[in-house]
Amino acid sequence: MNIDMIRAAAQRLDGHARKTPLLNSPFIDEIAGRRVWVKPECLQHTGSFKFRGGWSALSAMDPDVRARGVIAYSSGNHAQGVAHAATQHGVASVIVMPSDAPALKIANTKALGAEVVLFDRGSEDRDVIGAELAQSRGLTLIKPYDEPQVIAGQGTTGLEIAAQAADVGVHEADVLICCGGGGLTSGIALACEADAPGLRARPVEPEGFDDVARSLVSGQIEKNAKLAGNICDAIITPQPGDITFPIMQRLCGPGLTVTEDEALNAMAHAFLRLKVVAEPGGAVALAAAICRQDNIKGDDVIAVISGGNVDPDIFARGLATLS
Repeated sequence: MNIDMIRAAAQRLDGHARKTPLLNSPFIDEIAGRRVWVKPECLQHTGSFKFRGGWSALSAMDPDVRARGVIAYSSGNHAQGVAHAATQHGVASVIVMPSDAPALKIANTKALGAEVVLFDRGSEDRDVIGAELAQSRGLTLIKPYDEPQVIAGQGTTGLEIAAQAADVGVHEADVLICCGGGGLTSGIALACEADAPGLRARPVEPEGFDDVARSLVSGQIEKNAKLAGNICDAIITPQPGDITFPIMQRLCGPGLTVTEDEALNAMAHAFLRLKVVAEPGGAVALAAAICRQDNIKGDDVIAVISGGNVDPDIFARGLATLS
């Protein structure tokens, strides 16, 4: 896994993925006590950064292998990214999704052309289900984060951040990243190492599901005790990836955690001040920028909003935090 793969993915994504902007609001700056620059990947195709990795993986496949179809497992955003990329490539996709995923994500994944297979994330193993389906149907598995071409696609977000930060005169800052298995975090970390060494990637997770933060402290992969029970469903994973963790261990600063209420409040600020819609898991980095001021140094901080696929009732809960 290296920067050359990320640059190659950027070439394949050119004309297919959106180059999302870098946004700023003086209102959020005042709350956070420093300038906050927001990278809204919720504006990406399918509503999250995951389209980048899906397209990268599919476009890198041998055409004969790709033609047999692909399979992925996801709580929704990777599902939609792979489904959309597969449909655009004219191939079939099967997506294994947890039954408690937001209804909007399940519906959107089906609408994008995928066959959806639901499972109970508390009692069933999505890896086993995915492997069995892949073998029985001859499908190629696209893992959500521990796959080099997926990481390469997610890393193109970091190439954009590096260039956009330089454009606004930011050369030193923490880059806060909503983190599940670490595909986006490790990809951005590699991109910043190459193009903006003054930018330091830092993973942000929900309290109680901080496997990456604990792994960075202990120096070995730590697992979450549970895999459900938090509204930040998009970034709840069992543990960091075997590929992503060594990259994060080498390049990332300490992890941060936020509460559900802080994520909901960050959603409200994103909507009110930036006019963008974030889902809870996609808002944790912005929440850390706002609520973990003492754990961040410097005059600037960059926060990635990783996704915006939120059900209306959860979004209303977020807006209610400002009432």
